[in-house]
Amino acid sequence: MDQLLSTKSDHPPTDTSAAAAESFPPLVDEAIILTGPTAAGKSAVALELAERIGGEILSLDSIAVYRGMDIGAAKPSPEERQQIPHHLLDLVDPNEEFSVACYLREAHRIVAELRQAGKPAIFVGGTPMFLKGVLRGFDPGPPADWEFRQAVEEDVRRYGVEALRERLIQVDPLAAHRIGPQDTRRMTRALEVARHTGQPISHQQTQFDRHKNPTDCNVYCLAWPRPQLHQRINQRVQKMFTAGLLNEVRSLLNTYGALSRTASQAVGYREVLQWLEDSGDQEVLIEEVSAHTRQLARRQETWFRSFHEISSLPVTDPLEQTKVVDDIVRAMEAA
Repeated sequence: MDQLLSTKSDHPPTDTSAAAAESFPPLVDEAIILTGPTAAGKSAVALELAERIGGEILSLDSIAVYRGMDIGAAKPSPEERQQIPHHLLDLVDPNEEFSVACYLREAHRIVAELRQAGKPAIFVGGTPMFLKGVLRGFDPGPPADWEFRQAVEEDVRRYGVEALRERLIQVDPLAAHRIGPQDTRRMTRALEVARHTGQPISHQQTQFDRHKNPTDCNVYCLAWPRPQLHQRINQRVQKMFTAGLLNEVRSLLNTYGALSRTASQAVGYREVLQWLEDSGDQEVLIEEVSAHTRQLARRQETWFRSFHEISSLPVTDPLEQTKVVDDIVRAMEAA
C-alpha cells in the first residue's frame, strides 16, 4: 500500500542478479525525502512541494513498482502524473521479483538525470527498506537462497519463532539483539548471510549505522496523532474496495496466473487473495485489511524512529498541507 504514469525511460533490469552484484552509496545529500506511515497524505504534500520548487517525484513504495497494482498501492491519478513527472512506478509485472538493489539502481540513474537537468529529486513513500537504502546506502550481500528460506519457514511452523530467534542468537547475537523478536524475515536473512559468507551480517553492515544530523539533510516525516491516522486508514481502505480492489486482483490473477512473493504479501492484496480462495463476508475482509494496514502503519512508525536523519512534521488536519510545504521550503532555505 505504501508500500506514482512512469516516464518512458523507466526500464529497470528484470534480472535481479545484475543489480545484486552492486553496492549503492547514499542519496540523502542529493534529494529531498518525504516519508510517513501509509495514509499520511504524503502524495498530496509532495505534489504541492514539487510544483513549488520545480522538482520531480520518485516513488519510495515497494508495491508501486508493479504494473497493474494500482488501487491497493494508492498510486496517483493520471491527472496528478500529468501535473508532475513521477518515476519508479510500474517497472515490472507483478509476477516478477524486484529487489531493493534493483530499486536503488534505477533510483541512482534517475537522480543523476534530474541533477544534470537541474531539477530537484523528491523521494516520496513509506517502504522502510527502500528508505534506508536511499538514506544510508545498500550492499545487497549474497542472493536469496529460496531453498534455505523455505526450510527455515518450515522450522518456524514446526518449532515456533522463538526457536528461530535462539538459532540467530547462537550465530549472530548482535543481529538478534537488533532485530525484533517477531521479525522472521530479517532473522532469516541474517542466518542466510552468515551461512553463505561465513560472517555475521552485523559485522558486514556497520557502515549503514552512520547517519547525518536532521539539520544537515532534507528528510521529513508526516506525523499524525494515532487516532486520526487510524481514521484516515479506515477511510482509505473503504475507498479502495469501492474503487474496485477485488476486481483488480481478479484481473491480475487472470493475466499473470500468480503474483510474485513480494507482490502477493502486500497488505491489501494478501488478504484479498486469501478471500478469493476461501470466499466469505466482504465486510469481514474490509475490516481485516484495515486492521493489518493499521499494524503496518505502527511498524512503519517504529522504523522511522530509528532513522535519526528524519525531521518530524506534525499534522492534525488535511488543510495544513500548504503549511507543511511552507515548513519544508523554509527548512531547505535555512540548510
